Amino acid sequence: MLGTRLYALAFLEHGTRRLHITGLTAHPTQAWTTQQARNLAADLGHRTQSLRFLLRDRDGKYSQTFDTVFQADDLHVIKSAPQAPRMNAHCERKVPGGSESFQAWSDRA
Repeated sequence: MLGTRLYALAFLEHGTRRLHITGLTAHPTQAWTTQQARNLAADLGHRTQSLRFLLRDRDGKYSQTFDTVFQADDLHVIKSAPQAPRMNAHCERKVPGGSESFQAWSDRA
C-alpha cells in the first residue's frame, strides 16, 4: 500500500494513557467506525464500567449508532468543541501523523 493514505481509529484511556487502535482503512465510513466501536466494547467487556466519558470530534463518520454503542455501556458521549484542536491533544501525542510510517511507530509501541 505504498503511497496510500490510511486512517486509524484510536481510542485513548485518559487516566492510564492506554491506547486502543481498533483498525486501519483507506476509506472510513459510518458503518466502519460503528463496527470498530462494537469491537472495542466487546474487547473491553466489563472494563467499560470504569469509564465514564467518550470525547469525540464532530466528523460525520461518527453517527448516532456509533454513540449508541458507548451509551449502552453508560458512557456519556461528548462532542469536542468546533475548531478546538487542543481538545484531542493527548491522542495527537500518542498517534503520530505526517510522514512517519504507522508500521515504524507500531513497532515501537
